[in-house]
Amino acid sequence: MSDTNEMELIFDSCSANERFARVAVAAFMTQLNPTVEEVSDVKTAVSEAVTNAIIHGYEQEIHKISLRCRIEGNLLSVTIKDSGKGIEDVERAMLPMYTTKPEADRSGMGFSFMEAFMDKVTVESAPGKGTSVFMEKRIGKGRSLWTTQSL
Repeated sequence: MSDTNEMELIFDSCSANERFARVAVAAFMTQLNPTVEEVSDVKTAVSEAVTNAIIHGYEQEIHKISLRCRIEGNLLSVTIKDSGKGIEDVERAMLPMYTTKPEADRSGMGFSFMEAFMDKVTVESAPGKGTSVFMEKRIGKGRSLWTTQSL
């Protein structure tokens, strides 16, 4: 069996597909035998990235979002990409509590949640060109230590 696997989905930027993206990634990562907490972490991060694309990237208009997942060993990589309006200042946008849509009750915590739940988050964006969010999480870290200690 190969140590790598990939999948890619392209879907409309409507809010119903945020749940679809979460479930698709959760189903894909089951081959790594993740804990419930690991699945929950990844689903939350994916949810935040897709929601950002819908609300900020496309401003609720229907366009396409790309979701790509790759497994290499026990490393899960997720890329969520839109071709929307882009982010003028990525560093500022990633600050906790920063939002461009306070009137829409946006908390400004999306990137903070992604960083809290994933091991690595990188954002590439340019105004008028869209945004790509790259996330990684090593699945099962610490599990082997726990297993050997409990024996």
